[in-house]
Amino acid sequence: MILSHIASSHETRHLDRSAAKWRDPRITLLLLLVLVLPLHLPAQQPHFSGQAAYSLTEQFLAAAPKRFNGSPGHVKAEEFLKQHFAAENAKGNFETDSFSARTPAGQQSLRNYIVKYPGKKDGIIVLATHYETNYPLRDINFYGANDGAATTALLIEIGRILRTHPPEGYSVWLVFDDGEEAVESWSNSDSLYGTRHLAAKWANDGTLPKIKAFLLADMCGDKDLNIDKDSNSTPWLLDMLAVAAKNTGHTASIFKYETTVQDDHLPFKQRGVPVLDIIDIDYGPHTTAAPEGYHHTADDTLDKVSARSLQVSGDLFMEMIRLVDQK
Repeated sequence: MILSHIASSHETRHLDRSAAKWRDPRITLLLLLVLVLPLHLPAQQPHFSGQAAYSLTEQFLAAAPKRFNGSPGHVKAEEFLKQHFAAENAKGNFETDSFSARTPAGQQSLRNYIVKYPGKKDGIIVLATHYETNYPLRDINFYGANDGAATTALLIEIGRILRTHPPEGYSVWLVFDDGEEAVESWSNSDSLYGTRHLAAKWANDGTLPKIKAFLLADMCGDKDLNIDKDSNSTPWLLDMLAVAAKNTGHTASIFKYETTVQDDHLPFKQRGVPVLDIIDIDYGPHTTAAPEGYHHTADDTLDKVSARSLQVSGDLFMEMIRLVDQK
């Protein structure tokens, strides 16, 4: 009984000391800080969604399956872009670059669209894609799911991220250019209408020297994705793409082939801008009937595109923005 009483008394004193400890105002303040601080932590940076980009590809194709110059589908494609960038337009950060070009089919009216996300550093990173379909293929069911639609969707999805998380480094401009495809047959004068016009315009108004990198998205949504090592791209940007692939776990998805691609980056390269073409020109099986695979055929349809490939490409573009910022 005595031992039991002593133990009970000791336990009471122990509990009293514990209670006194919790009444210490310093402890109370610490507990309050622990409870309150998490509410003020910065929101998690949103990630690029390949599935969202795939869904946008599907929506874009439904709205404007055939988008060759002068067609009703071309107008629908423009409306689709304007709809998705209404918030940027309201802020004065959506620009329509209308111009006229002399083509083998006569004078054509074309439009580039530029969406601007101002950054905190002096300089611009441009992400570009063409959104129209091939004019010579206007009489067949050519929809350009990988060749124009998927990359248009990819840039729209990147715009969704930049809308809520503006660039901390250089400004990022999204360019949806028109008239990449030849109107009759590919040549220096019959191709790249939109980017030739835009490069000249930006050279005249002083924008060109501010561009730190011109990153082009083309045909990088196909299921069997492996982005080429394009010799027309700037070497240090190719090296940086290898780093971006390593950082994002996508090394297996790049540089299986070395190519020399004539594409929308050339008008900027010719004016001294660092350029990178993120493209997989090896698209589909090559046969006697279709030596270029699905490229520029009626088989370039949504079922040849995948959310996974768009995820890889989107991850690479987002990481390239980060790496260029750090250069």
